[in-house]
Amino acid sequence: MAIALCLPFLPYMDFLSALIFMTAMYTGSLFGVAIPAILLNIPGSPAAVATTFDGFPMTQAGRHDEALGYALAASIIGQVVAYVILLFLVQSVAEVALKLGPPEMSIVAIWGLTLIAGLRGRHFSRGLVAGLFGLLIGTIGLSARGNIRGTMGFDVLLDGIPVIPAVIGMFAASELLNLAAKGQIVKDTKLQQVRIGRIVGAAFATLRYPMTLLRGSILGVIVGILPGGHAIANVLSYSEAKRTAKDPEKFGRGDPRGIIAAEAANASSEGGSMATLLALGIPTGGATAVMLVAFDMHNITGGPQFMHDHKDLVYAVILSNLAQAIILFFVGLAFVFGAVHVVKVPMRILAPMVLSLSIIGSYLITSSLVGPITLCVFSIFGWLLHRFDYPVAATVVGLLLARLTEGAFLRTYQMSGGHLSFLLERPIAMGLLALLAISFLVPLLRNTGNAASLNH
Repeated sequence: MAIALCLPFLPYMDFLSALIFMTAMYTGSLFGVAIPAILLNIPGSPAAVATTFDGFPMTQAGRHDEALGYALAASIIGQVVAYVILLFLVQSVAEVALKLGPPEMSIVAIWGLTLIAGLRGRHFSRGLVAGLFGLLIGTIGLSARGNIRGTMGFDVLLDGIPVIPAVIGMFAASELLNLAAKGQIVKDTKLQQVRIGRIVGAAFATLRYPMTLLRGSILGVIVGILPGGHAIANVLSYSEAKRTAKDPEKFGRGDPRGIIAAEAANASSEGGSMATLLALGIPTGGATAVMLVAFDMHNITGGPQFMHDHKDLVYAVILSNLAQAIILFFVGLAFVFGAVHVVKVPMRILAPMVLSLSIIGSYLITSSLVGPITLCVFSIFGWLLHRFDYPVAATVVGLLLARLTEGAFLRTYQMSGGHLSFLLERPIAMGLLALLAISFLVPLLRNTGNAASLNH
């Protein structure tokens, strides 16, 4: 939305300045969505869903400044890793993106769907039910084949459920209803103190987790080149960090590794999406779609020809994003220091303010009352999920992946004619299937080994 609001200014800039201006907003917003996720358990966008899992428990424990420090550093490092990869491999990344068709996207979607059950360790069945509920409501509207489903005669639902108002409703409104009875998010006044030293200290402490940072950054770049990939990159990275940890039971209780994994992938997904935009002229999300409008304003067409004719612009954008990462540390640090004081605000003041902003934001997104109505309806759904101990995050993941999964499956079926042997002709698809199988087998073997040692 920030980029869209600034579109009228872009024709008065030269093309390079416009690109840098837009990517700077993109960079700032990808970190910005983590702030309400950590402080209020409200993700600023679907790309920050997994950040809430450990971010908000740290806030409740009075470690809000540390949590924001981890998120800031992980965002900066994730972006640096992504653009360093692009600096040397931008052409190769574009070639890989060209080879990622519907079969590969189907496998990535399945991978994302398998995370649903893992988002709630205690109740596997409840996580599965919540995820399937998200998939079901995500199929409302016109199908990939043009069939109308579940609209109940309302034309406004032909395009499906507005995702962002639904996510805001399930997280923001339902969480505020749960917090309304509390005086403040952090009750202990001693723990409400904000120290700049703790924020900076946590930022540098992020370097203690190099593998978590590297894995999250690489996953973010890979998944970010797919349409809608930024929305599942952070969940996928969080799940992999939890799966590979020696003590996965600590995740969800305020473990810094959860924040680092989620935010590194969230930030690095920008690099993947920008590679697809610059090298192929294909937007992978709302932000890059708006950027494509700026291309048209300057009579420039993205794609392979753009890469060939304007390599200087491509590398200038990449290098400017490395500079933006450095600037983000100082801008983010100043903003975080002010924003973190929200833990001191009484809920009787905070709840109405956040709800009002959520309703206004949902209206601006849809430009109609559909947004606020969706928010209100899904806030009730979210409250009921909380009330009966079903994971809201699983429902959100199902909602985000519904359209991607259905469309990819349909196109894969059309390409293959229903023959699974078609996958054997696609080495990248086979590689992704192997990774999917490993993600299942490793935890299974680990649990079997632990059970055997206990019996011994």
